[in-house]
Amino acid sequence: MDFLLNPNVAYVILLAGVFLAFLAVITPGTGLLEIGAVFCFLLAGYAVYNISINAWALVILFLSVVPYIYSVQKKGRLVFLGISLLMVVVGSVFLFDSEDSWFSVNPVIALIFSGAITVSLWVVIRKAIEINSSRPAHDLHGLIGQVGEAKSLIHLDGNIYVAGEMWSARSDKEIPAGSLARVLRRDGFTLVVEKIDQVNS
Repeated sequence: MDFLLNPNVAYVILLAGVFLAFLAVITPGTGLLEIGAVFCFLLAGYAVYNISINAWALVILFLSVVPYIYSVQKKGRLVFLGISLLMVVVGSVFLFDSEDSWFSVNPVIALIFSGAITVSLWVVIRKAIEINSSRPAHDLHGLIGQVGEAKSLIHLDGNIYVAGEMWSARSDKEIPAGSLARVLRRDGFTLVVEKIDQVNS
């Protein structure tokens, strides 16, 4: 475990943990990202515990979470994402104390890894923010009142073709396949419909 006490190694592991943690927040799911982030933070924590650190740099690292969370909540806040990433880079580069110079981390290593991770996070998170902020492809409320064609017998369940797509449907009364039906409301992704004789002009 002595290799972890090398500031350059600890720096790379810490950045990897930050990278995985940021991705885990924006794309939750399998838990693999979270596990990887925790593992990296445990290894980096071992180094932080055994190597002299700059407390102010550690504070900057913790505070970088604030603009990051603010940036992912709403579209148009990408400047806060940039601030967060800058704080991560500064905090991690200066985290480990050095008696000989300002930098305990090799500047070339810091430049390569911080640059690669910053660009990667910027691209991935910006794209995720755009996707999460975009309007859904289907306006479910806009389906109410539209008329479609029953593609199967509709009663407790069935299928209706409306607004260019096939939907699950149900009705209080049986609607034969091929009949026209109007959408009254929706129950989740199931449309509640009623039979009509003709489309009102």
